[in-house]
Amino acid sequence: MRFSINLLLFFISFTTAVAQPYKLADTKSPATVGVSADRLQRIDRVLKEYVDQGKQAGIIALVVRNGQIVYHKAFGENGSPTKAPLQRDAIMRIASQTKAITSLAVMMLYEEGRFLLDDPISKYIPAFKSPVVLDTYNEKDTTYTTKPAKGEITIRQLLTHTSGLSYAGIGTKEAVAIYAKGGIPSGIGTPMYSLSATIPALARLPLVNQPGEKWTYSLSTDVLGYFVEVISGQSLDQFFRTRIFEPLGMNDTYFYMPASKTGRLATLYTETPGTKAVVPMPAQFGMTDYPAKPGTYYSGGAGLSSTAYDYAIFLQMMLNGGEYGGKRLLAPATVHLMTQNQIGALNQGDNKFGLGFGISTEKAAAKLPVSVGMFEWGGFFGTNYWADPQKGIIGLIMTQKYPNSYGDLNDKFRVLVYQALDK
Repeated sequence: MRFSINLLLFFISFTTAVAQPYKLADTKSPATVGVSADRLQRIDRVLKEYVDQGKQAGIIALVVRNGQIVYHKAFGENGSPTKAPLQRDAIMRIASQTKAITSLAVMMLYEEGRFLLDDPISKYIPAFKSPVVLDTYNEKDTTYTTKPAKGEITIRQLLTHTSGLSYAGIGTKEAVAIYAKGGIPSGIGTPMYSLSATIPALARLPLVNQPGEKWTYSLSTDVLGYFVEVISGQSLDQFFRTRIFEPLGMNDTYFYMPASKTGRLATLYTETPGTKAVVPMPAQFGMTDYPAKPGTYYSGGAGLSSTAYDYAIFLQMMLNGGEYGGKRLLAPATVHLMTQNQIGALNQGDNKFGLGFGISTEKAAAKLPVSVGMFEWGGFFGTNYWADPQKGIIGLIMTQKYPNSYGDLNDKFRVLVYQALDK
């Protein structure tokens, strides 16, 4: 009897390991994957309320369970004078959702034996040799003093935002001023820069904390984008196109869109001061049309535009253990490495951080009905995603607005998705 049970357990584990990975497909019957079609309709009401109440101009949402698209709808308008409805295949500025794709590119090269995660980045980008950390800072004239870092920045620290770098525009107040003075861009709306000039210039500026001692959201992934170029011998745009987007069939994801698709670029909105009324963002902000023009700056941290469907393909590949549509980009062991805690006792809010993703913890799962180990992130203009390996769920919700006073929509959307699961 014990032999038979052991044999059965082996058979179950073996068949699970060799099961065919899911490929996205529409379903007319969500119940076949354990989702209630009736309860999914609650999403409609909430998203429509956000549009009708003037909190958002337009919203796209997509939900996948075990490879089946159980929900994919668009609400609201797309900013034209005729108030054209937002289409669910609109191309959205995904900003920091670019980071996960850059992290994928890094790990593809890792699998080729090109480097080790704890190698110093200076081994490949010499300008990062002997980094310094900010010691004192004078707000009046932006002068500062530095002290030597206790160690070199590693590739793992760049992947986990523990490098000591900060962010242009949205980082610490000291870093924002120092980076502005040094001409370091955020990666959004700066098409005429180049990684080969910007990243070495960034390397010469002080870190805001010692490498490895703190989680600080940063330009680390832009550094990794340049690292991919150095290692691969291709531009980041070419690497993404030939090694990721074309194999996966992500046909609507770009740094700079072809002219044939610019008509599908979603309108970018902002809020009026005081009333918070939603209005199209003025062109002078430099963010409204940058993906629709040619450019040379391939920001690994913030540069891509995409659709909800394309990004769901990427996330399904990750849930599949690195394979999609018969194309393997990563080994399952590498996907596991990327989606587990890589920051030890440090924290990112209630969560931990892997190699490119926020990772939900028991504390996070006690606040919302998500699973421990769910991986997620979002983008500057109101895009948000998660993938839940335990439940086989992918959720994407996308808006195009900055600033956004109604960030509670993301959590409400997660509640609405999980309440629709029957099993």
